[in-house]
Amino acid sequence: MQERTSLEDSLQGIGKVMRELDDNIEMIELGEAEGDQGVVTEAENALKALKKEVARRELEALLSGEADRFDTYLEVHAGAGGTESQDWASMLLRMYTRWAEKHGFKIEYLEETQGEEAGIKSATIQISGHNAYGWLKTEGGVHRLVRISPYDSNARRHTSFSSVAIFPVVDDSIKIDINESDVRVDTMRSGGAGGQHVNKTESAVRLTHIPSGVAVVCQAGRSQHKNKAQAWDMLRARLYEIELKKREEKAAADQAAKTDIGWGHQIRSYVLQPYQMVKDLRTGVQTSDTSGVLDGDLDEFMAATLAQRAFGTSPGAIDDVD
Repeated sequence: MQERTSLEDSLQGIGKVMRELDDNIEMIELGEAEGDQGVVTEAENALKALKKEVARRELEALLSGEADRFDTYLEVHAGAGGTESQDWASMLLRMYTRWAEKHGFKIEYLEETQGEEAGIKSATIQISGHNAYGWLKTEGGVHRLVRISPYDSNARRHTSFSSVAIFPVVDDSIKIDINESDVRVDTMRSGGAGGQHVNKTESAVRLTHIPSGVAVVCQAGRSQHKNKAQAWDMLRARLYEIELKKREEKAAADQAAKTDIGWGHQIRSYVLQPYQMVKDLRTGVQTSDTSGVLDGDLDEFMAATLAQRAFGTSPGAIDDVD
């Protein structure tokens, strides 16, 4: 019944768009015939607004995957390179939290390990909101930064790498069976920043799924019991995300959705010096507004990658979405 209602709503939406398109084309023809530029301008503006509405509907249609509706976990890990890479990891974490804030999503810090001098070695957050996983699922991979290092007294240019992992927060409708004997449980002292992010207690929990090598850490709660329960949810989500990607790769041979996020699989480059440019290496989308991107303006990149997955190329209408 729900699927039927969704189909009926889609058909009604298409019909409404087609009627508005025909009406405005007729208005333009009528205005031109009568020499009324005001009518022509009004109809042209209505067509521009209609084009944006179609683009939005097109994007909504792309977010129809099995797990797209779920909240999401987002992990950031610094690559090799010490302080420089750890600083870059913290910049990425801020970029995604700013993106989430702009979309009205809720953010919860689950784990954060500080770098020795600056930045972070790793962090895990949960982003909650409608289609959070659907929007962010294409952001997993290696992100490359090129800049004049603020930590280099000789002001040399450095290249740094950090990886991002995205996996959905699964609910009770998704059944993931895990043999407890396959999971190693380790407890440790929380090593994060404290304050509003994490509580520095002796309650941090790491779960390692031995067959797959997947490991998750949670230190957000004040009790070991709460952290362990959260870690189990995270582990189930990670294994579910791996299964989702296997299905995608088998069905669509989608090379952009590799589960291997090694340094050879960069998805985006952020160049701050000697020129400014952010370029997605999968879609070719790029911008010189590096400060805007690092402040969370990521929708253009996400939309293009989602469209590429669905159609093999980016629909032109998406370029006009505000």
